[in-house]
Amino acid sequence: MERNAFFDNAKALLIFLVVFGHMIQPFTNEYAGINTLYLWIYTFHMPAFILLSGFFTKGSGNAGYVWKLAKKLIVPYLIFQILYTIYYFYIGKPDWQTGMFHPHWSLWFLFSLFSWHILLIVFKKIPAFYSISLAVLIGVVVGYFGEIGHTFSLSRTFVFFPFFLIGYWVTEKQMMSIKRNAVKGVSLVVMTVLAIAIFYMPEFNSGWLLASKSYGDLGMEQYGGIARLLVYVTAAIMVVSVLAWVPKRNFGWLTKLGTRTLYVYLLHGFIVQFLRQYDILSVNNILDFIGIAGISAMIVILLSSKPVLTVSQPLIEGKMSIIRNIFNNQRSGTSS
Repeated sequence: MERNAFFDNAKALLIFLVVFGHMIQPFTNEYAGINTLYLWIYTFHMPAFILLSGFFTKGSGNAGYVWKLAKKLIVPYLIFQILYTIYYFYIGKPDWQTGMFHPHWSLWFLFSLFSWHILLIVFKKIPAFYSISLAVLIGVVVGYFGEIGHTFSLSRTFVFFPFFLIGYWVTEKQMMSIKRNAVKGVSLVVMTVLAIAIFYMPEFNSGWLLASKSYGDLGMEQYGGIARLLVYVTAAIMVVSVLAWVPKRNFGWLTKLGTRTLYVYLLHGFIVQFLRQYDILSVNNILDFIGIAGISAMIVILLSSKPVLTVSQPLIEGKMSIIRNIFNNQRSGTSS
């Protein structure tokens, strides 16, 4: 079967938003407009990414898959945890010293992705409605426990797991049903209203969207569960609204970027943290802001390029197939 370009287009868009969100985060305290865009992006970009990750786990979720999965996710996590620790020390980042299982910055995703596959072994045996409901309940309850936080990426693992599970259960036909014109029309209203609401919302704590803190830390210990349910509903509506506008046609190399998102995700921190640490970027006008968007796109393209993939594949995938293919092509060219 031909690969549906919709999914690669969606992943390409989302990885750009991951990089762009990280690039504009330092300016959210200075500009209300940038803060609004930052929070607006964070309502959906990781839930959508996680949902798509769940969608591509069809057929997995058995005990025999665990060891293969550990080599695919935990080994790169350990490698990059060490690399980021060394790099942070080198550039003088103050929080460089951390435990092996206290993920640096964006590395939490690898650890959580491994954990979601483990949880799937059990949850795939429960009917879809009940398994998703149980996952939501767990995601709500964990917020009441301050001990469940950033270590082992536990908080994010449980809070975001419902989106992974929904992705696992949803079919391609159901996913494509959101492309209807009626859904697109409503989605424009939803996305606009939410942006306006965020702009006028007094001091909304981004921790609700990052999902790494307890309700006590977020200042809503008693009613935090209700707030998290509202965040879940908002995220679900926004995921549908944004994905409804992702095109289905193949855009060639742009679409192909969506097949290389793991490389961008793991490597972009080296660039972004360097830019942050030395205050290289600034926003003084709209052109500066557009420039940051352009730099974000360039980072995605660069880290998806063949040379970067060739060098980093042994670290990220634990294999050297690209180098081997280049070597074999050169040998065959010489022979001919």
